[in-house]
Amino acid sequence: MRHLLAIAIVFFLSSCINQRVDLIVHHAQIFTVNNEFSVADAMAIQDGKIVAIGNNDDILKEYKSDSVVNANGASVYPGFIDAHAHFLGYGQSLYTVDLMFVPTWDEAIIRVKDFAAKHPGTGWIKGRGWDQNRFPGKQFPTNALLNELFPDRPVILERVDGHASIANDFALKLAGVKPGQTMEGGQFLTLDGKLTGLLVDNAVSVVDKIMPPVTKEDYKNWLISAQQNCFATGLTTITDCGLSPADIDQVDALQKSNDLKMRLYVMLSDKPESYSSKYFTDGGYVTDRLSVKGIKVYSDGALGSRGACLLQHYSDKAGRSGFLLSSQAHFDSLAAQLINTDFQMCTHAIGDSANRTILNVYAKYLKGKNDKRWRIEHAQIIHPSDFHLFGENSIVPSVQPTHATSDMYWAVDRLGEERLKGGYAFKQLLNENGWLPLGTDFPVEEINPFKTFLAAVARQDSKGFPAGGFQMENALTREQTIRGMTIWAAKANRMEKQVGSLEVGKKADFIILDKNLMKVPTDSILQIKVKRTYLNGERVH
Repeated sequence: MRHLLAIAIVFFLSSCINQRVDLIVHHAQIFTVNNEFSVADAMAIQDGKIVAIGNNDDILKEYKSDSVVNANGASVYPGFIDAHAHFLGYGQSLYTVDLMFVPTWDEAIIRVKDFAAKHPGTGWIKGRGWDQNRFPGKQFPTNALLNELFPDRPVILERVDGHASIANDFALKLAGVKPGQTMEGGQFLTLDGKLTGLLVDNAVSVVDKIMPPVTKEDYKNWLISAQQNCFATGLTTITDCGLSPADIDQVDALQKSNDLKMRLYVMLSDKPESYSSKYFTDGGYVTDRLSVKGIKVYSDGALGSRGACLLQHYSDKAGRSGFLLSSQAHFDSLAAQLINTDFQMCTHAIGDSANRTILNVYAKYLKGKNDKRWRIEHAQIIHPSDFHLFGENSIVPSVQPTHATSDMYWAVDRLGEERLKGGYAFKQLLNENGWLPLGTDFPVEEINPFKTFLAAVARQDSKGFPAGGFQMENALTREQTIRGMTIWAAKANRMEKQVGSLEVGKKADFIILDKNLMKVPTDSILQIKVKRTYLNGERVH
């Protein structure tokens, strides 16, 4: 009996020492992003989760695997999480005319012509990315050239922020748009009594409604293309802000077929069909890679198109202060409904008036400290007297650092020096709750997380402008920024127990970089390369 017991003990000990796992990563600099922000050497992964993390000797002694990665001292971080983006919209944009960074409207027209030549026929021509603030004179274009070139083919070109579009007369005719037409939360701009083609905010939906329905093949092309580009930049979880139930059906189907591996947190759009869908009536929807637990609401438009709702008039547009996209009563009634559910209310708010409106509505129902994690997306311009409402009511400001460095060239024109002090105030917002999720809002901005890091830490754009940084009093530290791109972004989605840090029991979503984000010189941040991306312990890039 003693002999058999001794054999059993030896077998047990040897099996522990040589426990087989799916993957071992060793001789790395693993930034765990745990509470202590500790750094480890190695980790073992089994069934998509981290089962051990520590020093090289212990991990290599206790675990064996057929798949072993010697990182040779490279830096390992949790997979980046984008706290606010439009994953499906980005995928769609890859199949339209790319108008990002066009310096003139004439250049935009050239790109449209080239696209039309490559895609002949009578179908819709769609594009995205133009920004009149990059054009000489910074004036909104009209559709005159589009009408001349495409008298019988519909064209619609979306502004970079998604809050305005230019449509040609043929598209407007198909949609039944007429001069003088009005609608709540939208504008059909005219000049000398004639439509210019410029549609602002809700007015865009009038044209969108008449576009041909998309197919399953469209969805697959869009989502897989978006996934490939995101994995290449180190993104392993993305918050998709505002999808329809039909969109989510396609996402879920592609994930179940394993074509789509990307981990997604999805907010339902604030539309009637969302509230009657199973995703809402069943109290949400959660799988290994998909979580539907939020409602995306729009309170106002964007600063660039002067749709952001301000307390005072725009400094560069007398008599105009923007507008709310829905009535205050709508926001109040929705908050009253959602407070009794497990759904997060996630509201887009840019202007100081819009932010004040939403903060007060939230405060009315949250009534102090809580763990509902209701969010304000962008929280871009805040009146100094309103910051305290975030901390007092545990309201989560979800911000995008590259918005600051994109807008800094002209934001002072819109707001003036004094009002701009309450804009893009990331450090001040961080201080309210002690944590701050970071995202990009892609495709409004580029998907590159390293531009997020640069904009948060150095407050500079990709050109290194400005030399001393933009409003450096609101810069974040490197550690804060990494947390904002990982564990705090996960927390904003109520996913921090699953992802966001590299700890035992969590999903093995991680990236290997060729440089150390904590030490690389500022001017080399954008040269960092993602060597490998893993999701659930599986290499996806």
